[in-house]
Amino acid sequence: MAEFGFNEQHQSEVINYMRFARSKRVLRLKTIDSCFEELKDSRLVEETFTVDEVREMLDGLQVVVRGEVEMELINTAHTNVLLLRQLFSQAEKFYLRLQSDISELENRELLEQVAEFEKTDFKTTDKIHQETNKPKLAPLNEGGVSELLNKEIARLQEENNKLKTRLRTLESQAMSALDERTRAERALKDLQKVQGEQQFADQSQEINCLEDTVAALKEDYERSLNANAVSHKDLQENLISSKHELLRVQEQLTLAEKELDRKFQQTAAYRNMKEILTKKNEQIKDIRKRLQRYEPNE
Repeated sequence: MAEFGFNEQHQSEVINYMRFARSKRVLRLKTIDSCFEELKDSRLVEETFTVDEVREMLDGLQVVVRGEVEMELINTAHTNVLLLRQLFSQAEKFYLRLQSDISELENRELLEQVAEFEKTDFKTTDKIHQETNKPKLAPLNEGGVSELLNKEIARLQEENNKLKTRLRTLESQAMSALDERTRAERALKDLQKVQGEQQFADQSQEINCLEDTVAALKEDYERSLNANAVSHKDLQENLISSKHELLRVQEQLTLAEKELDRKFQQTAAYRNMKEILTKKNEQIKDIRKRLQRYEPNE
């Protein structure tokens, strides 16, 4: 390792990492070998096979081997990132900024030196430390493809259970929102009914007063007509004026009724009730969209 300019401490760290990488590589190769052995034991039980059967077995084996190799490449890349993270973290403690040259990763001469080191010095060092070294990493999938499938099935089942629990929670929230909306609508109707009854009572009282006034005017008119025929014309004009006044008062009553309705719509109770209904409608729409997202066919 002298060609790389490492001191004894760094050389030891490189050896430990190469030992770790080699153990992972050996483990993955054993897994690939187990895939072939499993194919031999489970499928190669007959003496003759058709071309389609051979193609099917090879395609299946290709998928499994490709998955194993891809998993190992991804895991190697992630492991290297973690290693760089450790180095960068230590460098940042001393306010250092490390730089890397990606092109040197494909330097054939350096790669050959690393390979030569692994074949010679590394093997010698590995033999010396073989018995005193830490236990080897336990394989992740000694059971082969079946254990990986079982783990994936268990993970999917757990995720499915979480989705079902989430769906039940959303359904409960939707039912609660519908109940709150129904109660709010019922309260608004009751409020409008009470307000309408009060308004009707006020209008009836005003009409009764106007009717009493008209009746009194008629009575005065008739009495005056009998008492003095001369004032008949004046009384008739007064009656016409009274009718006009009645029409004017009725018009004012209509305007007052509209103004009362407008003021009622501007009351805090009406606005709060309308705001509650608007919020509940938005919540119901949102919950329906979320329910359609989880169960779009229902």
